[in-house]
Amino acid sequence: MATLVAGLPEGRYFTTASGHRLHYLEHGQGPAVVFLHGSGSGASGHSNFKGNYPWLAEQGYRVIVPDLIGYGYSDKPDDIEYPLDLFVDHVAQLLTALEIDSATLIGNSLGGAIAIKFTLDNPNRVDKLVLMAPGGIENQPDYFHMPGMQVMKEVFTAGPMSPQRLEEFIRRGLVYDEAVVDQQLVDERWGIFQQQNTQVINTMSVPNMAERLGEISCPVQAFWGVNEQMMPETGIMTLAKGIADIRLTLVSQCGHWVMVEHQDMFNRAVLDFLQH
Repeated sequence: MATLVAGLPEGRYFTTASGHRLHYLEHGQGPAVVFLHGSGSGASGHSNFKGNYPWLAEQGYRVIVPDLIGYGYSDKPDDIEYPLDLFVDHVAQLLTALEIDSATLIGNSLGGAIAIKFTLDNPNRVDKLVLMAPGGIENQPDYFHMPGMQVMKEVFTAGPMSPQRLEEFIRRGLVYDEAVVDQQLVDERWGIFQQQNTQVINTMSVPNMAERLGEISCPVQAFWGVNEQMMPETGIMTLAKGIADIRLTLVSQCGHWVMVEHQDMFNRAVLDFLQH
């Protein structure tokens, strides 16, 4: 059982076929939209998308915000491995349990890789796709050459972890505008970080799906921060040339978290994409 973190809301739980509990938030009514968060330390669905999903629910959508296994309030087993297909399968099971036949998927980083693989595996269950600097379109070693990854290695291996070290990684590795990193965000992620183990990071494997992007037939909206430090910028053209029906938005003065750093623009653009 996860320990609750101040400011991090508790929603509902779903038990997968393997017996693991997934935590998720659900708000609103209408067409289903699923938010899939990234893999950063202390990540959860709410901390990644708290400026986005409540607003979208108000616009007439049923939003589902799961915590991926290993993250948030979901179970964090230390006796399994974490390949991409594990995350995809759990999302599929959750949507089936919620009687959601098809949905729009919104994914950042690891969440973007999950969204891509889910779409490839279940094309009839995805209406539209929104990707923000997604993983899964490069060879995994290529990511570790990125400046943000170097910051992560520097910060996390320099000594005992602390809220200050976690905040340093967020400020230096994930965002361009440090003003978006407030104490509440740090507290939320530190609270979850303390409950995590290293198994999810040590065993996570994400394949390079670039050659399969042409199989995606649904409409896609992608965002990419010009000041991205976690994902190689070759991913921009990989997406642009690989997906047949895509609108790609480059965002200046923006790092890895376009939905956080440019919240209002992101929300309006996603709504426009969903409506048109």
